[in-house]
Amino acid sequence: MNIEHIQQKLAAGENVSVEFKECKVALNKDIYETVCAFLNRAGGEIFLGVKDNGEVTGIAPDKIDKVQKEFVTTINNANKLVPQSYLTIEPVVIGQLIILYIYVPPSSQVHRANNRIFDRNHDADIDITNNANLASQLYIRKQNTYTENRVYPFVTLEHDLRSDLIAKARRLAGVFNDNHPWLNLNDMELLQSMQLYQHDVAANQSGFTLAAILLFGKDSTILSVLPHHKTDAILRRVNLDRYDDRDTVKANLIESYERLMAFIGKHLPDPFYQDEAANRISLRDKIFREVVANILIHREYSSPYPAKIIIERDQVIAENGNRPHFHGVINPANFSPFPKNPVISAFFREIGRAEELGSGVRNLYRYTKAYSSGAEPQLMEDNIFKIVIPLDERLFIDDKLATTQATTQATTQADSEYLTQILLFCRTPKTRDEIQAYIKITHREYFRKHILKPLLLSGKLLLMLPDKPTSPKQKYYTNPGNSSL
Repeated sequence: MNIEHIQQKLAAGENVSVEFKECKVALNKDIYETVCAFLNRAGGEIFLGVKDNGEVTGIAPDKIDKVQKEFVTTINNANKLVPQSYLTIEPVVIGQLIILYIYVPPSSQVHRANNRIFDRNHDADIDITNNANLASQLYIRKQNTYTENRVYPFVTLEHDLRSDLIAKARRLAGVFNDNHPWLNLNDMELLQSMQLYQHDVAANQSGFTLAAILLFGKDSTILSVLPHHKTDAILRRVNLDRYDDRDTVKANLIESYERLMAFIGKHLPDPFYQDEAANRISLRDKIFREVVANILIHREYSSPYPAKIIIERDQVIAENGNRPHFHGVINPANFSPFPKNPVISAFFREIGRAEELGSGVRNLYRYTKAYSSGAEPQLMEDNIFKIVIPLDERLFIDDKLATTQATTQATTQADSEYLTQILLFCRTPKTRDEIQAYIKITHREYFRKHILKPLLLSGKLLLMLPDKPTSPKQKYYTNPGNSSL
């Protein structure tokens, strides 16, 4: 910590972003109100062991550890501060005295301390819980702050982003539009066109954004920027204390989507269903592409809360950190969609992995009723966004024989001479004809039944167009999470 900076703050006195607390032997109980107010306003600095007039009194030496531990323990208590914010408290020596310093960053969410909303006004913490106008203004201000646009000026295209993922995005966009503008842009032009390279006016610096890193970053880059970034996929149907299967996904959002959809496909049945036009539709994919897209696209990435998808006996639960625009159950009849990460959302729409804003919720309700024997999904907007998809146990009974047969067939085929050849060949997407020509099999039905289908059922091979399995533009690619290579 810079002592000169500390001394300047002490000399300037309390203001909208600086607070003094004497706390000589114990924490002031209103310190959490100040933390909440700083989080809700524009961040700030708290100095413990300092009187209101700026006089340094210090913390009693035998109480320093106690004060630090109490602060860290309480600030991580969900009953004290919601949503939680992980802060550090550092000792600083001023002359012969020790004070404690806390930096509170600005937050993109609305926080509550002791179930009350506080905002900062000059050098005071104001309870605005019952002031509808001020609380509304606070929510609006937070809604205009998007974490995805945070600029990282030292991230470079050459060293921190993956050119293969940019090329993959270009191919995916071209599948849906032969004249897509991305096809004629170089990598930098593509990223700029999607607002993934921006200028931070306040800091007067340009660079790639958090959205760019999440979409195209190398694993090491993503984890250096967001150490808490991960999505847990968990199957818990037999072993309820732990899990029956699990995939902890820490990859970029493009490959995260693929691995999560593969996990869903591995463990959930897909009953036969036809729409009004007698077209065969995968209910499972229709529903869970919305669930997976939501926890990736609309997550609040500044929140350390781990996103998760949990498959249980009678339901699937999806949760992710959130920046709520209200608190309560989402009703599709009066739901007004609001983009949480509009840049990431627009990118997923371009590559065909997300619907237009608002239509996803309607599809979720529509197809879940068909999938779950009339039961509706539950969507809860809060600091933790939650989706619950009910499951009908009969789905698993009806699907048991087919699943067993498919698993046996896929396992047998896993040792086939063709497995490694195909998975290596399909590291870049290939058509059915290209794969058949590569492994020199001309019999289409044999190839479909004994080679292609088992690879798809086992999750080793994935569809470029999961919603249109029979599309003439369909291509197949190797699951990035495949451990066979």
